[in-house]
Amino acid sequence: MHGELNDNSQSGGKRREQLVLLILAAVQFTTIVDFMIVMPLGPQLMRTLHITPAQFGLIVSSYTFAAGAAGLVASSIVDRFARRTAFLVLYVGFLLGTLACGLAPTYHMLVLARVATGACGGILGGLAMAIIGDVFPEERRGRATGSLMTGFALASVAGVPAGLYFGTNFGWHVPFIVLAIGGVAVLFLVPFALPKLDEHVGRSHEHPLRSLVETFSEPNHLNAFALIVTLMIGSFTVFPYLSAYLVSNVGMTEDQLPLIYIAGGVLTLFASPVVGRLADRHGKLRVYRMVVPLSALMLLTMTHLPRVPVALAVLLFGAMMVANVGRMIPAMAMVTSSVEPRRRGGFLSANSSVQHMASGLGAYLGGAIVTQSADGRIGHFGTVGWIAAFATLCSLWLAGRVRLVDERGPSAEAISLAAAAEAEVDAGEPILATCSGTSHAAVDLKSSG
Repeated sequence: MHGELNDNSQSGGKRREQLVLLILAAVQFTTIVDFMIVMPLGPQLMRTLHITPAQFGLIVSSYTFAAGAAGLVASSIVDRFARRTAFLVLYVGFLLGTLACGLAPTYHMLVLARVATGACGGILGGLAMAIIGDVFPEERRGRATGSLMTGFALASVAGVPAGLYFGTNFGWHVPFIVLAIGGVAVLFLVPFALPKLDEHVGRSHEHPLRSLVETFSEPNHLNAFALIVTLMIGSFTVFPYLSAYLVSNVGMTEDQLPLIYIAGGVLTLFASPVVGRLADRHGKLRVYRMVVPLSALMLLTMTHLPRVPVALAVLLFGAMMVANVGRMIPAMAMVTSSVEPRRRGGFLSANSSVQHMASGLGAYLGGAIVTQSADGRIGHFGTVGWIAAFATLCSLWLAGRVRLVDERGPSAEAISLAAAAEAEVDAGEPILATCSGTSHAAVDLKSSG
């Protein structure tokens, strides 16, 4: 009888854990699609709102800047609240921001709505990983992190193409409205699916300013942050404008754009575990140094691409995504291992903020350089490609300066899986960005360690 009770208890506990994972993955899907869908809608937004590439870049960067600023604040105060309460409040704010994007009548209102959405969505990813860290014991945390990644995979392969379909056929407002309405169903399940998780509330907490100063005064942390900055500059100067370039210069139609996201998503899903295993087997830095030149080459290829058959454009885009995955997985594994375990939570929250800020800077920089002629063609995109390739190659030197202080321990699996997710988002942030993080958000995945 006692054994049966234990079996029933364990079975009930596992079902509860699976429900927690399902809810978190659904929320991740919603936040990632919201972030990703803006970039492939670029051609339509510029046409219907009568805005320049620089103004479109501000739509992208406003989200990431807001997410970065909010993440920086949250890194020092979010532990003062129960996880479920904080998660609910932020998710409500995110859904309201997404709905406001869909209802925005003007360009300036859309930018303001993106700021509100980014401020909430930028924190949700890290909070989801904090919940996993609280709910799942160390021996099951890596597997739980891998399950959470289904939200990113579905966002890349299904979410963006579906959003593009709605946007192309019914207008750019519709994907945001559909996403907000769909998120309401998940919202009602959160209070029942998530435990309260308030054991940490009421304990003494370090002063927020002191925590930030310590995080940003450690030289090894600064090296890791610098590596992230170069990676994001090497991504977001290019990714937000790829859709517009493929339509205006390469000759693809807006109806054909979903093909590149589906192809890129599928290829990165297959490439991510392969790259992760290679990085573990042969060393993160070695694999990183092997892939970075290829990534720089693909950035130059895509930003100088002439009119080519659609199949070739899709193939090259997929190759660029695989190269992006190849550099992000080992890079994020090294960044995660550059901090002592006791300081990892605050460091990774700060790192997420740095990633978002750098992404916004890259998007704004690219928009300031790219031009659009009267016939709609994108100009100076090749210049942006050279800047992205140069930043990517500079990261080779910075990666060698990151000192790994936590190369061993039971969280290695979680680190590898979380790094793979970061790639997907920042593979992802192409896909994610095309499009990315922060994603927004994916750097936060490493907080499970």
